Amino acid sequence: MKQLEELFIQYKHSAPKSIEELPSSGSNRRYFRLTADDGSTIIGVKGTSVEENIAFVKIAEHFLRQGLPVPEVYGMSEDKTFYIQQDLGDNILFKLTEKGRTCGSFNDDEREMLRKTMAKLPALQFLGAEGLDFNVCYPQPEFDERMISFDLNYFKYCFLKATGIEFSEIKLEDDFRRMSDILMRSTSATFLYRDFQSRNVMFYDNEPYFIDFQGGRKGPIYYDVASFVWQAKANYSEELREELLKTYLDALRQYMPVDETYFRQQLRHFVLFRTLQVLGAYGFRGYFEKKPHFLQSVPFAIDNLRRLLREPFKEYPYLSQILTELTQMRQFYEMTPERKLQVKIYSFAYKKGIPNDMTGNGGGYVFDCRAINNPGKYEHYKHFTGLDKEVIKFLEDDGEVFKFLDNAYELVDAHVQRFIERKFTNLMVSFGCTGGQHRSVYCAERLAEHLNKKFDIKIKIIHREQDIEKEL
Repeated sequence: MKQLEELFIQYKHSAPKSIEELPSSGSNRRYFRLTADDGSTIIGVKGTSVEENIAFVKIAEHFLRQGLPVPEVYGMSEDKTFYIQQDLGDNILFKLTEKGRTCGSFNDDEREMLRKTMAKLPALQFLGAEGLDFNVCYPQPEFDERMISFDLNYFKYCFLKATGIEFSEIKLEDDFRRMSDILMRSTSATFLYRDFQSRNVMFYDNEPYFIDFQGGRKGPIYYDVASFVWQAKANYSEELREELLKTYLDALRQYMPVDETYFRQQLRHFVLFRTLQVLGAYGFRGYFEKKPHFLQSVPFAIDNLRRLLREPFKEYPYLSQILTELTQMRQFYEMTPERKLQVKIYSFAYKKGIPNDMTGNGGGYVFDCRAINNPGKYEHYKHFTGLDKEVIKFLEDDGEVFKFLDNAYELVDAHVQRFIERKFTNLMVSFGCTGGQHRSVYCAERLAEHLNKKFDIKIKIIHREQDIEKEL
């Protein structure tokens, strides 16, 4: 790291107090946080591709001159393998919207961050292109037929063939050529980010800043809209996608007249193209490089295909046929995000045994409520259950149940979140007490309410000893 230290000294006029390597992404670059004696920090980057490093630095310098929100580059090593840049912190949009992605429902703050990001995109595309020497772009200066062919073949050889589906390469190539012709009718002298997605957006001073645009080039505006709004793992609802698209179109009108009908028609082709490109990347990283993280993202991209194919692409009949077959493959169908996690919550009496898990998953959590003060030991409450206001008031006035449930919530929340991410479909949680009448019933009801507010899942409550079943 000697070269990074030298760059730091040139900029700060003192050696760094510490150098911390940051978590790596899927790229060939390594990132470091260098801290000065006064506590200020900068980011150091080591990139193995000199051409890519030069592209990032040159584009960043141009963007800054255009007043666009990107990190400032402070210096670059003579061999062009290291550079230092402004530290924008750790608030990556992908992490800031994690709760919404997990539960499928984005709150107002998350939606506002997403809208702010989409509203800034047209400025990046148009102002970013003004006066930019696209010859600095790497690996090529412009979106063209070759790029389209590379990406479609990436999908064919790295993903489609790996699934074992039989297909005619000739017929598929005919449709690929038709797609290339349609995509190329949208050429424009605008900046194409290439990898515009929430992992490459950071929030600094409550505003979006853009990073990792070194793969950018001249190209059509549709590509980046498709990349962001239909990002495979974003888990945006149709309603939120429409909201983001309208935000973008409103901002776009500042730079060009918009025929919204044509825009939406053309955008569909780019969404399909981008989805195939993403599947190709997932296939290469997952099947060939053996990185499971990428294979875990495949179901999200497959689900995007399902939604797209609800309206057939008449321009690509054979491709549509193959893609439909792909989305119906059992290995993908069983993992589809549309199959929500179901949490079954039981109340029971220990003297009658712990409920059996009929799904075969092994039983999940069992919480013992018998340490909580028992209303059943008082004659007045013996004819009530945990559903009745008398028992509810007793338990809540006593207060012990709140701490008990807070601990249960923390454990179950973590499990539910991970099960959603891994596309599991069943989880069982049971609350037991002496008679399965008061404490366990109350706790089962409260957990169901808690999960129903927090997650987009199916919930079934079974009060076994009361012979009551219901769904939320």
